[in-house]
Amino acid sequence: MIPKALDAAALAGPVEEVARGLLGVLLVRDDGSGRRVVRIVETEAYGGPEDRASHARAGRTGRAGIMFGSAGLAYVYLVYGMHHCLNVVCGREGEGAAVLIRAAEPIEGLERMRAARWTGSSSDRDDRLCAGPARLCRALDVDRALDGLDLLHDGRLHLAIDSPLPGAAPARGRVVTGPRVGVAYAGPEWALRPWRFGLAGHAGLSRPFAATV
Repeated sequence: MIPKALDAAALAGPVEEVARGLLGVLLVRDDGSGRRVVRIVETEAYGGPEDRASHARAGRTGRAGIMFGSAGLAYVYLVYGMHHCLNVVCGREGEGAAVLIRAAEPIEGLERMRAARWTGSSSDRDDRLCAGPARLCRALDVDRALDGLDLLHDGRLHLAIDSPLPGAAPARGRVVTGPRVGVAYAGPEWALRPWRFGLAGHAGLSRPFAATV
């Protein structure tokens, strides 16, 4: 497998379309001591200031300011004081939209991922190493130090697509959708919006989908 850099055009559309389009895309981590590659299998879309579930609802303040930057920047934040989450800024500069990478399938560098994820328990299967935004960031050693990084051009962490045999397509699957997770505070209009996307039945999903399309 030869990863090829993702084209910026893939991040230019409406946030929900970008979130769906990132399914099957590779995320490549190379910190100089070995490459780790995962395939994105679950995402969530977060719009601009009008989206009451989005960090952008407060405008260009604090940690969310990076969301208003150019498409392809990494927005990394900390939740509960201990878990990091990785987002991809998308759309037009100033729009404030981003896609949360919720889960991924380990492809290459599993030993490094297992070592990074190990917390005293060996119960996680390999296909569950990145089954959740916090697990993903731990497996790839993603933290606030990478906030603002260019995911289209920076070799430390970047988005890519497969370049296997000529004519072959990246592994994909049927896309399922449902409400985003943990955003009830945003009210029904935004909390129930089907802006969570995943590959149907994939073992690496963070949690099952109740609704499918």
